[in-house]
Amino acid sequence: MGSISGLLVTVRTAKQGATMVTSKHSAPYIAEISTLRIHPDDLSALGVADGNSATLTSAHGEIQVTCKATDVPQGLFFLPLGPVANTLFSAWSTEESGVPNWKRIQVSLTPCEERAEANNSGQGADQ
Repeated sequence: MGSISGLLVTVRTAKQGATMVTSKHSAPYIAEISTLRIHPDDLSALGVADGNSATLTSAHGEIQVTCKATDVPQGLFFLPLGPVANTLFSAWSTEESGVPNWKRIQVSLTPCEERAEANNSGQGADQ
């Protein structure tokens, strides 16, 4: 297992729209905005099964997402826009447009198990 890199594009989904009418704090809404759409070959290269979690990291933050194999271009990752995705963007880096760059931010994706192992091995050295 390793990490892969690509471009993140934020989107709005029909399910996101339907669930946010009920509540932006509901479990279905949070699940939808935490689901990353990714090409099956990218998911395979990552070593993560469809429906499993991974850590998505940008220069501005990191989040845990659920990966969903979808018919999208390789190297492009799609995540619904909202509070989860916003962690990955800078409010100050707007390329002078005044709007954060939600459509093409460079990110890396790492399996959650690998991150946990790295954190655990680092803790042992300090003790």
